[in-house]
Amino acid sequence: MSKIIVRKSEPLMGNISCSGSKNAALPILASTILTAGVSTLYNIPNLTDINYMLSILENLGAKCSFSKNCAKIDFTNCNSFYADIDSMSKFRGSFFLAAPLLSRMGRARISMPGGCPIGSRPIDLHLKGFSAMGAEIENGHGFVDLSCKKLQGARIYLDFPSVGATENLIMAAVLADGETVIENAAAEPEIVDLAEFLNKQGAQISGMGSDTVTIQGVSSLTPTDYTIISDRIEAGTFMSAFAITGGKGTITGINPLHLKPVTAKLAEMGAIILENESSISIDATKPLSASSIKTLPFPGFPTDMQAQFSALLCETKGTGIIVETVFENRFLHIGELNRMGANIRIDGRSSVIEGERLLTGAKVTAFDLRGGASLALAGLAAKGETEITGSEHIERGYEDLCGKLSSIGGNIFLA
Repeated sequence: MSKIIVRKSEPLMGNISCSGSKNAALPILASTILTAGVSTLYNIPNLTDINYMLSILENLGAKCSFSKNCAKIDFTNCNSFYADIDSMSKFRGSFFLAAPLLSRMGRARISMPGGCPIGSRPIDLHLKGFSAMGAEIENGHGFVDLSCKKLQGARIYLDFPSVGATENLIMAAVLADGETVIENAAAEPEIVDLAEFLNKQGAQISGMGSDTVTIQGVSSLTPTDYTIISDRIEAGTFMSAFAITGGKGTITGINPLHLKPVTAKLAEMGAIILENESSISIDATKPLSASSIKTLPFPGFPTDMQAQFSALLCETKGTGIIVETVFENRFLHIGELNRMGANIRIDGRSSVIEGERLLTGAKVTAFDLRGGASLALAGLAAKGETEITGSEHIERGYEDLCGKLSSIGGNIFLA
């Protein structure tokens, strides 16, 4: 299997562009099941998880093509309510198939989702919502079987503002009879993107981006073309790369409003941030100071940026504290950073990070997507050479990370 080699780099300088958002693309790809016809989606990132999803859609009866970040999905025919269990268990996004299959086919058999081992991500909120809409649920060994004659609108309160549950229930509601109201809904930009795609096809969704989403069921959707939003987590990772090396540059093709929690924290630490309509510039040439961070659902600080800031805080002045409130097992990267010379202590769901450490290259392992990114960032700042195994995790969520970082001066490559 491939590995990533990173060597200490000079301060990164230049412009770097963002790819499309994986977390927006996966539910939108799944939602094409709801539409009998050809959907054309632009700005789709070329990632392992995207290719898994396209393969599953083909197994369900779609005709798919994917080239130059454009995916064409023809769901004129959907001929199955379940896909290969091995394929579906490879990544978390497979559970997004539950709602559109249930809506279109009246039945969905979904394997328990896979993905990174960052903590418990239960599907009970999804299932409670489906049940409220009239679905019958049978739990099997490693799969869930859902069935219904016709989904019915309902008022659903989520115990936690789950992104996945909000998205699945929106997809379930667009063709259901009557009105569905989702309370305590998640408000992430990726949810707004899904709703805007569905609305462009004729759905009637309002309130997306707030904690109450209302969906009026419609009889059918019309195929359309749509451009996926850019990846705010990739953009935040690039900002962290500039910051950890003391560099400066511009991230293009991104909505700055999606990055407010990250840019605010970097500014608090001493970086100079300039925002334009579709770009963010960062100047981190002066030493940064440590800060305290608490991950929260949007618009709070994203859990998907916690690992990258763990690496960054190793290089800042002072001691930083990160409190992880979303996933209970998202500190797998800490031991690997300590292997590189970091001094990080874990206390329950908090990590205490002593700054101004002289990081040194080492052989380390990426156990999950964002943890792998944090090791790549640490390698850019560490003396000597860092060898990262488990690069397949990084390839799940970053399109050509090595190539993009190399383009702004990073000494990083696949081996």
